[in-house]
Amino acid sequence: MPGARRTAIGLMSGTSMDGVDVAVIETDGDTVFARGASSTTPYTDDVRNALLAVARDPARAEHEALDDLAAAVTDLNVAAVRRLLDEAGLAPQAVDVVGMHGQTVLHRPERRFTRQLGDGARLAAALGIPCVNDFRSADVAAGGQGAPFAPLYHAALAKDLPRPLAVLNLGGVGNVTIIESGAITAFDTGPASAMIDDWVQRHTGARYDEDGRIAASGTVAPDRLAALLANPYFDAPPPKSLDRNDFPMAAVDGLSLADGAATLAAFTIASVAASRRHFAAAPGRWLVTGGGRHNSTLMNGLRQALGVPVDPVEAVGWDGDALEAQAFAFLAVRSLDGLPLSLPTTTGVPRPMTGGVLHRPLSRAA
Repeated sequence: MPGARRTAIGLMSGTSMDGVDVAVIETDGDTVFARGASSTTPYTDDVRNALLAVARDPARAEHEALDDLAAAVTDLNVAAVRRLLDEAGLAPQAVDVVGMHGQTVLHRPERRFTRQLGDGARLAAALGIPCVNDFRSADVAAGGQGAPFAPLYHAALAKDLPRPLAVLNLGGVGNVTIIESGAITAFDTGPASAMIDDWVQRHTGARYDEDGRIAASGTVAPDRLAALLANPYFDAPPPKSLDRNDFPMAAVDGLSLADGAATLAAFTIASVAASRRHFAAAPGRWLVTGGGRHNSTLMNGLRQALGVPVDPVEAVGWDGDALEAQAFAFLAVRSLDGLPLSLPTTTGVPRPMTGGVLHRPLSRAA
């Protein structure tokens, strides 16, 4: 059963590793009553490069303490919340809980391991607001995939929309939530923006391919695309999830900047299309959130490949820049009330699974 109506702030740092999204909502963990202010605080180049270096070195990501980097990530989350409070005219005392996802640096659910950098106690102390973090560990420890984690929020927002409906998140990694009458299914589809971002940054220093213009100017290399799509991940039945670096960038080595970007964009599009083989019913519409919805090459390619309406989530009044942060505000409230954060059909966990770790500041110790 849902609990009390609360004001919650959510913080999300996705696999694109571009910064911290922050958003405020009012919810009882079942119904979303209001969606308020939101903003994004970009990572500094130093922090982003340090995070990317750790994510590309699994041994470091798993075994090193990384205290300084975790503190830097946490402090950027603190700054993001303070900025939001100022812009929204909210006092810290008016906020019941902050849900901080942290930054994933390694995700290996097959070994029951996942790691997100972020210090919940440090954030709670700095803000004077209770903080829930470490959302995924309980799911992974119980044998779940630990991802995707936004489907229950997607379903809460989509209560009045026609079904079956697909909500596609194009962050660093792609994931889809299929919402049917009485059922929610979710899994990672494949790459989204991370491979394209890394390719473009390697060649130009830019963080991403703005509006997909570089990809649009190139030609897809069909042999390279076929090799990428031959990965057994795409035939594996859900539940399933991915790490940011599960697909080899070497697959496009030797291509020009434009042709490599075109091939990687085609890989993202084809992997989303391939996900349909695992659906019980074909969605009549796809709603797209995440940074990839700003990429015209991806969106136009998806419309052609899927053959049904493919729209940014703004078409139904949602905010795609804030959606994932809102989801972790929603999940923080559910965590406070002992409600499930994940389901057997969303992560493969054996039973509906609660989770999250609560940190209370001394000023709210009661």
